[in-house]
Amino acid sequence: MFAQYIAQKAYYLSIIITYMEKQQLKTVLLEQKTEITELLKTKITERDRESEAKKALKNNLIKVLIGVRRCGKSFLAHQILQGVEYGYVNFDDERFVGAKAEDLNDFLEAVNEISPDAKHLLLDEAQNVDGWELFANRLKRSGYNLVITGSNAKLLSQELATHLTGRHVSIELFPFSFKEFLKRKDMRFSANDLYLTKNRAAIKKVLEEYMEQGGFPELFSVENKKRYLRDLYDKIISRDIMPRHKVRFGKELKELAVYLFSNFGSRFTYRKLKNIFEIKSSHTVKNYVNYLEEAYLIFEILPFSFKLKEQIKSARKIYCIDNGLINAISFQNSPNAGRMMENLVFLNLKMQKKEVYFYLNKSGGEVDFIIRENKKAAELIQVCFDLKNLETKERELSSLVKSGEELNCGNLTVITWDDGGDEVYKNKKIKFIPLWKWLME
Repeated sequence: MFAQYIAQKAYYLSIIITYMEKQQLKTVLLEQKTEITELLKTKITERDRESEAKKALKNNLIKVLIGVRRCGKSFLAHQILQGVEYGYVNFDDERFVGAKAEDLNDFLEAVNEISPDAKHLLLDEAQNVDGWELFANRLKRSGYNLVITGSNAKLLSQELATHLTGRHVSIELFPFSFKEFLKRKDMRFSANDLYLTKNRAAIKKVLEEYMEQGGFPELFSVENKKRYLRDLYDKIISRDIMPRHKVRFGKELKELAVYLFSNFGSRFTYRKLKNIFEIKSSHTVKNYVNYLEEAYLIFEILPFSFKLKEQIKSARKIYCIDNGLINAISFQNSPNAGRMMENLVFLNLKMQKKEVYFYLNKSGGEVDFIIRENKKAAELIQVCFDLKNLETKERELSSLVKSGEELNCGNLTVITWDDGGDEVYKNKKIKFIPLWKWLME
């Protein structure tokens, strides 16, 4: 009898504990919902991807907003869900650390108690819970319209490709583009406005600020911008990358990351990096670079070639997610305006979903960017801050024209800080366009 009494008491105690845990979970979710309600009362900047995301909301595919931390994914997700009742869980909340796939039903139960009529669900930073993709699949089959955010590129590859093939649509988000940056500063110009000298001067002044500060949305309400960016960077490295991949030698990873941020736009090989940092194998270096790319801190681009094997074996280049992060993290004695312009051009091409490469011609000259379309070179782009030096101009234009001949591409562009117009060089027409104008097109 006594043993039966003890067993019953333990059973009822477990029920009480479970009830308390669920009530606690419900309290956290209500706090998250209140926090978002207040956040949406702040100034809202329309994002370039907003219409695409709103259109996607109308279908029953799982919507996946992917991008670097704090680029505005969650805010955009809440914006497109305005006007419909939806449930919300932010898995990036420190109170949910350690949540497992088997806990997700409890989350759903709590969401249903808070928003019983909701058929839309927003799951923020879902990749923090192993097995989230199977849960998402089940929710979709149950008739929920799902919006998921994530700051890990694996959401676009392994998990989604394996479990959600054909049942999701992915939307990549970046920190503010220059056009979004101008909107946030309430600077709107029509095409005719750009003919006025004072307007062009104002735009160039904002462009200088954008090149220095970068485009993370929260920076507009932060006083110490570099500290904010360093904290963000440290969080991505220490909280996202190292625990997820069980990185044993964190010092090596951090040193490599700073080196890449300091040498963006330069060619490198895994072997060279291995030797610089005395890491045991090139495979480890490759893994570290992949981890950084997976977290959207950097992007690798390959040399343009019609032979895949040649591309893979050759040196590649790195560009960074944001100019502000470069200025906050890298070791640079003085800002290099040309290289910072180059990074902005690369990011803008990525935002346009272009297939981007660089090119080394047979004479050893380099072209910064090749846009590939239909397996061919569609446009060659050279980025030059200043072409007043005739020797520099000769070198850059010669590389561009020579490369255009080799790749049978006559669409040649030079992006400068201030020069515009067309010029014929060695019987080839070259389009010159100022960076501010190119970014606004």
